[in-house]
Parts: sequence; structure tokens; C-alpha cells
Amino acid sequence: MDGTPIKVLVIDDSMFIVKQLSHILSSAGFEIVGTAANGGEGLDLYEVLRPNVDLVTLDITMPKMDGITALEKLMAMDKNAKVVMVSALGKEDLVKKAILMGAKNFIVKPLEHQKVLERLSAVCTDFY
Repeated sequence: MDGTPIKVLVIDDSMFIVKQLSHILSSAGFEIVGTAANGGEGLDLYEVLRPNVDLVTLDITMPKMDGITALEKLMAMDKNAKVVMVSALGKEDLVKKAILMGAKNFIVKPLEHQKVLERLSAVCTDFY
């Protein structure tokens, strides 16, 4: 890396997951540029922050607008968006659908510090 932190937008309805992801990423040198509690808020925030978002973490199951719908709209808005889905165990079919729709990787809850960083680093290789 050139010393510039990778800017991340975290979209998840669980404040616990938002805090946990923010802590893991911040401790590894990522910069959290925004958080949103559902897909609709996340899309609005992405539009406002763009182009200052390098990576989006997107929960699959959320109220108002789920992650699959949000991913579809986000990819229509920015076909180059780098999105990593966040999923509970048992949602493999939705994760596969998300990957086919353009998501770059996925993280499974409960979050494991090292696995989160491995998955995000794999997506961020072109930033290095």
C-alpha cells in the first residue's frame, strides 16, 4: 500500500456487527467512511460519498431493503463497485447469487478477525 487507507462503507442493520467490522478494519489501517443500517440508506450514502469509497461491506439480511436488492442497485449505479457480502451461516444460496451479481467476496458471521482481513485483502489487491 502507498499509505493511503482503503475507504470502506459498512452497511448492516446490526449495530454490533457495524462496530465489530469497524474495529477490525480500523485496526488494520482501513478507514470507515460511513455506516448505514439498511440497503436504502447504504445506497444513498454511497451516492453521496462516491468516489471516496473503495470498498463496501453489505449484509444480506436487513429490513427495508435487503443486501441482494441493494447489491443489484449498487452495481447498476457503479459497475466497478467492490462489494463484500456479509452473511449468516445457512445463506449459501444468497451468497452465490450475490457473487454472480457482482459481489467480489463474502464474510460469514460470526466474524473472525483474521478471516475478515483475508477476505477483504483478497478484494483489495489492486489497491496495493
